[in-house]
Amino acid sequence: MSLGKRKPSNFYLANFLGKECILSGIMSVNGKKVLHMDRNPYYGGESASITPLEDLYKRFKIPGSPPESMGRGRDWNVDLIPKFLMANGQLVKMLLYTEVTRYLDFKVTEGSFVYKGGKIYKVPS
Repeated sequence: MSLGKRKPSNFYLANFLGKECILSGIMSVNGKKVLHMDRNPYYGGESASITPLEDLYKRFKIPGSPPESMGRGRDWNVDLIPKFLMANGQLVKMLLYTEVTRYLDFKVTEGSFVYKGGKIYKVPS
């Protein structure tokens, strides 16, 4: 198929590392066409948030499915690495600029827990 006299498209394909969703979001907000690909069924690599809960079970090869007592799987969102944002930091400014804040809720941290050695610990302990 010949391109003929078609004008080339402004399309960007990049290998994003780190804050890949934010960078592709900034490019998109600025009118660029971005193809964002990830080898995982979720974005964010090792710092992703996994939802629904069933996907977390698959990710860590936990046999079976979550017990019904835990409610709906979509009600859970588990961070692989806990994230805290400084209220007036650069990351918050980028999130506001890309308008992803429509999909986010900000709130004061009520508690943070880690799972280590088969036990759940409150941080700080």
